[in-house]
Amino acid sequence: MAAPQTNGETTLLNKPVGDAGEDPINYRPKRILVLGATSGMAEACVRLWAARGESLYLVARNAEKLAAVVADARTRGASYVDSAVADLDNTAAHPELLAHAINSIAGLDIALVAVGALGEQPAAERSFDEAGKLLHTNYVAPVSLLTWLANYCAQRHSGVLAVLSSVAGERGRKSNYVYGSAKAGLTAFLSGLRNRIDREGVTVMTIKPGPTKTSMTQGMDQSKMADVESVAATIVTSIDKRRDVIYVPGIWRIIMAVIRVIPERVFKKLSIGS
Repeated sequence: MAAPQTNGETTLLNKPVGDAGEDPINYRPKRILVLGATSGMAEACVRLWAARGESLYLVARNAEKLAAVVADARTRGASYVDSAVADLDNTAAHPELLAHAINSIAGLDIALVAVGALGEQPAAERSFDEAGKLLHTNYVAPVSLLTWLANYCAQRHSGVLAVLSSVAGERGRKSNYVYGSAKAGLTAFLSGLRNRIDREGVTVMTIKPGPTKTSMTQGMDQSKMADVESVAATIVTSIDKRRDVIYVPGIWRIIMAVIRVIPERVFKKLSIGS
C-alpha cells in the first residue's frame, strides 16, 4: 500500500493559549487528529484549535481543499500541522494511516472523527449499491477507524474520541432514512464503546448536530439552520469538558425527545423534515 501523502511544518508560538484554567506558559499543545478535516464542522473546529496553538494532523480525500485547511491552520497559529490525503472509505488502509498520523504528532490527546456523507436518498431507495455506499461511509468506515483508535487509547489509558453522529439517527424519516439508519447504528456503537473503555480513562463523545449551514446542506433551505462556527465552538468546549453526549444546538435534545415519543401509528403519517 502506498504511504499517505503528507506535508508537515512546525510553527513556534511566543505564547500558546490552552484551555480555560491552564497555565499558558507551561501549556503543552494538545495532539489532535482530525479525520474528515474538510467537512464544514471539522474545518471550523480546526480553526479554533489552530488559534489555541494545538498540534494537528488533518486527513481528507480532496487534496486541494485539504491544502487550504492546512494553510489556514498554520496562519492561525497551530504549533504543528501535518496532513494526509486519503480515502477513508478504504478501511484496509486505516491501520497504516492512523499509525503514521500518531507518530507524526508524537501521540494522541483528541481524535475528531467527522467522516460521513448525506448522499441521495432517492438513489439509495432505487439501488442497494447506492444504499450500501452510504452505509459504508457513515457506519462501516467510522467503526473501522474507532476500533483502532479505541484500542490505542485504552492501552494508554487516555484520550478523547469525539465522533460526529446526527439527530437523524434518532428516528427514521422518509427523507433520509438510509443516512439516518447508519447514524443510528453509529450512535449505538459509540454507546457500547463508551461503556467498554470509559473505565480505561478514555472519553467517547457522541456529537449529535441538527441541520447546520455547511456544504453538506447546500441546496436546502438553510434559513433556520445553525451557524457552523457556533456549533464548532460548542464541540470544542464539550471536548475540553470530556462530555459523553451532546446535541448541537442544545435545543435538539428537547426536539428529539418529543419526536421519539410520537406513536408509530401517528409518526408514519407525518412528513417531518421531508
